[in-house]
Amino acid sequence: MPGNKMPTIYDIAKEAGVSYSTVSRTLSGFEFVKESTREKVLAASQKLGYVPNQQARSLAGGPSNLIGVLVPTLSNEYITQIIHGIDDELTKSNYNLILYTTNRHQGKEATYAAAIMNGAADALLLVAPLITDPYLDVLREQNFPYVLIDQADQSDQSTAVNTTNRKGAYEATHHLIRLGHRRIGFIAGLPQLNSAIERFSGYKAALADYDLPFCEEYVALGKFTSGNGYAAAQQLLDMPTPPTAIFAANDLSAFGVLEAIREHRLRIPEDISLVGFDDIPQAAMVYPKLTTIRQPLHQMGHEGVKLILEMLADPAMELRRITLDTQLIVRDSCAPPRA
Repeated sequence: MPGNKMPTIYDIAKEAGVSYSTVSRTLSGFEFVKESTREKVLAASQKLGYVPNQQARSLAGGPSNLIGVLVPTLSNEYITQIIHGIDDELTKSNYNLILYTTNRHQGKEATYAAAIMNGAADALLLVAPLITDPYLDVLREQNFPYVLIDQADQSDQSTAVNTTNRKGAYEATHHLIRLGHRRIGFIAGLPQLNSAIERFSGYKAALADYDLPFCEEYVALGKFTSGNGYAAAQQLLDMPTPPTAIFAANDLSAFGVLEAIREHRLRIPEDISLVGFDDIPQAAMVYPKLTTIRQPLHQMGHEGVKLILEMLADPAMELRRITLDTQLIVRDSCAPPRA
């Protein structure tokens, strides 16, 4: 640039022949930009020597006053409830929310996190991410503020908000055992997520405490989606001796299980019992109303924002972990097994 002037997105827009908003979306990692446009913008930014990092942004006029929120999807009420909590808490501050959806693609998670770290926002909230520990190491090396929500890293070096997943799963399984069930199927979540690992652990711990054998054939992978929950339930229900109760690792999986049970012409809870996890609003609307484990989803979003704002105010803040309690919500989908 003439006179060593630092290039701006307006300079890139002029060079590429596009609007400055298109440049902003492209450099922020926004998904819905034509590939040919993206290539023109990136070529122009490289030609002009544009450096989209936090230091350049600060020199150009200070922080963005944006908090990046990385979520796997917007089609899941579990995610929506957490986002509501984040948004409600952010309205009390001078920060706004910029939302990125990844559709559970680890490559996209890393790309969007990089865009956020390089100037798209001042901090990052990662909701149930699949992002790997090496990339979290990069965030820490750059001293970039971030908080994990409903996830934990293997190195145990991240500030995070979690719930008592293991305890909740234990209580769900214990509820079924107390009703008299001995063959309890489990629809597992995504094995890469800490919440799924803890819920599986709680299920097995309850069986062990009540001297019930753990049977691998009564476990099927639901991946936290209704479609996979449906397929997993079909697998369990087609067994020669199927379970008399099923515990699904989240409510979405449970909705898929419910459909599979009906296709087998079984009644809930007379023929088979069903428990979910999360207590999203639809859990109280399906028929029969779903017994489930309530997570304080809205509060998880609140607490994540509080932590990130504290980190922005005090970059030297020590790691913090907040663990919120879960609660068994008994509705109509469980009953003692038939004799």
